Amino acid sequence: MPSRTNKFRGRRTHGRGKKAGRGAGIRGGHGNAGLHKHKTISVLKYDPKHFGRYGFKRPQKMVSAKITLNVGDLEQRLEEFLKQGFAVKEDDKVKVNLTNMGVDKLLGFGKISNSYEVVVAEYSAKALEKLEAAGGSIQQP
Repeated sequence: MPSRTNKFRGRRTHGRGKKAGRGAGIRGGHGNAGLHKHKTISVLKYDPKHFGRYGFKRPQKMVSAKITLNVGDLEQRLEEFLKQGFAVKEDDKVKVNLTNMGVDKLLGFGKISNSYEVVVAEYSAKALEKLEAAGGSIQQP
């Protein structure tokens, strides 16, 4: 299909009227142009929450997740803790300092057979129950 450009050479508007041929003139601008001016009604009708802030943002110290460790992991990773110096064997008990490891809370999933003395800031009721049943205890730093 041949171009019609040559037909309109010498004519100021190329048959589009005064503003239709100038960029996005006939549409009222590109994108969000005019939302506070000539497109106000459409904003109020179709997107009333477009401007402003809504809701709230929780403080980051409340949002951040706690680093946890399960009771069963004490049993499985005992050798690793001993090598790294987070655990020490004394007589028949193993002393584990989870606070130095960066663990915030001890949870109660898993089985243990050894008795542990654990130092941790927080713990679940199930973790305390399982440790005491195996002859261990929990201390807070």
